[in-house]
Amino acid sequence: MEAQTILHSRRLFQQFIVDGYTTVESERLSFIRRNQSKLRVEKYCDLRETSNHGATQWSNRGKQVILPSTFFGSHRYMDRLYIDGMTICSYIGFPDLFITFTFNPSWSEIQRLLTPMNLEPADRPDILLRVFQIKFKQMLADLRKHHLLGKVLACK
Repeated sequence: MEAQTILHSRRLFQQFIVDGYTTVESERLSFIRRNQSKLRVEKYCDLRETSNHGATQWSNRGKQVILPSTFFGSHRYMDRLYIDGMTICSYIGFPDLFITFTFNPSWSEIQRLLTPMNLEPADRPDILLRVFQIKFKQMLADLRKHHLLGKVLACK
């Protein structure tokens, strides 16, 4: 039963998740910082021109670290998402609908799992995420199966 202790620890479990996330992100950033030459960041001509243009300003700010487009949330990552979105729109067409899917922590599936453990929905974000993903995938499957949004979603 000791393996389940952290899962029943409410705020301690949330802190455990946050600590785990920050540890992983810290390691990813350390890898990027240590391997700038292997990531070929010197090939980015725009950045090189900018750093040459403002050489006196860069020298005051410390060592420059360039985040790759694979790093979630970086400027290059956001640019890549934008370009991907525009490419999809040029191929398929611009969207006509904006669909939102609202999460409800009082869903019966969540309550059924948490009530025997005497926990609140906020105490187990992992369960909330899994139930949301299951329901979201089911909604997409329903939209595709019944062709409610046209043939584009039905083909994928």
